Amino acid sequence: MIAPKEIQEQCLKWWKDVLLYSINSNSYFPKDISRIGKVSSKDILDKLPEYKRSIELLLSDSKEKKKVGYNLILVDRQFDKIGKQPVPEKISIDTIEDYLRVTGKEKEYKTFLKNYLLIQNELPLLIEWIKANPTKLIEHDTWFDTLKVCKYFLATPKPQLYIRQLPINVHTKYIWGNKVIIQSLLEFLIPEHINADELKFELRFNLKYSEQLIRIRFLDTTLSPLENATDISLTISEFNNFHSHCNNIFVTENLMNFLTLPYLTKTIAIWSGGGFSVSYLKDIDWLKRKQFFYWGDLDAQGFQILNQFRTYFPNTIAVMMDEDTLASFKSATGQQTTNYNLQRLSGSELKLYNHLQQSNIRLEQEKITQTFAEEKIKKLFQGQPSYV
Repeated sequence: MIAPKEIQEQCLKWWKDVLLYSINSNSYFPKDISRIGKVSSKDILDKLPEYKRSIELLLSDSKEKKKVGYNLILVDRQFDKIGKQPVPEKISIDTIEDYLRVTGKEKEYKTFLKNYLLIQNELPLLIEWIKANPTKLIEHDTWFDTLKVCKYFLATPKPQLYIRQLPINVHTKYIWGNKVIIQSLLEFLIPEHINADELKFELRFNLKYSEQLIRIRFLDTTLSPLENATDISLTISEFNNFHSHCNNIFVTENLMNFLTLPYLTKTIAIWSGGGFSVSYLKDIDWLKRKQFFYWGDLDAQGFQILNQFRTYFPNTIAVMMDEDTLASFKSATGQQTTNYNLQRLSGSELKLYNHLQQSNIRLEQEKITQTFAEEKIKKLFQGQPSYV
């Protein structure tokens, strides 16, 4: 037989619909509790004292006793051996007040109505959004400031400012701290102005952000746009508009390798932070016309990054990622990595990758001497006009 706790659990399943009916000024009640359980003669006969206590508990928590709550209708049924016993015939919730008493949702309901009235008065465009997200009016309770943000973006859908610069009277961390719900609201309010393919909040909503920096060394000083400057850093946006007149681009995984590359004519070096951050370069069009050289770690992950890099720049030449380099220096045990299908590697590179992967080997780049590195690079550029 049903207990007061189970009545509450059934009522809680109606919560979202109760809120929606309130928006439309319709009454959701009266509504019956659908599953109150059947009572058999065996149930009562085997546990009659327990059954009577259950009936007393139902009655004690009912509207009849508490003046507000669920309405309980009992009927007397005749049972063999034990005679007449009261059995629940119907349990219903008659009013919103009864429902709130049963569920304990009085405070949440008041919050919902307060925030609904605020939004209805300040930004009625959001009424349809509320119908899809009624519980958000309770879960999020700083709507006064959130509506300021929404109104600003409606008036200025492409700010091109940092979040801190937005002329909205909220504290500087408010948008960042509430970006999940603000994103949902803005996607509803200004769908035609968002960059739907972007996952980053700032990019999605046309805001400036702290961009990844690309560090550049001019291995040919004549390529530098600044006199006597051979090492500069640019944001991704700035680098996209840079358009260097170089022929060759060295990309290194290791910062010290980047800093100690020899001078080469018509060549620049790039360090974008190491690792798989090379993906930041993939959409920069002017790079696609250059010859790339990639010097990564001589381990399984290094070849995975090389393979990824060649998906952006297919003509990339690997530097010191070969058997000769591995054999020339003492290698160390590395970290086991997932075995990927690397279709962009050459036959010899794939063979070495499999060896490194299966044997769990890693050659630390610090063990490659400067003399060896410069000699390798010299041979790589030998016969070309690009080596100084």
